[in-house]
Amino acid sequence: MSKTTIVLIIYILGLLFGALFLDIWSADTSVLKGLLGLGWTALLLIGLFFAEKHEKN
Repeated sequence: MSKTTIVLIIYILGLLFGALFLDIWSADTSVLKGLLGLGWTALLLIGLFFAEKHEKN
């Protein structure tokens, strides 16, 4: 299994955790929940960058 696939699986599991337990997509949205989602997506992009960088070598 490639590192990119592992990063994507962790991201999807994190989204499901956020949706089910942290109520990120509820009707009661706040700045904190929005920043949490943006931060998680930023970590995905950083993880994908490093995974692709290491797969090329």
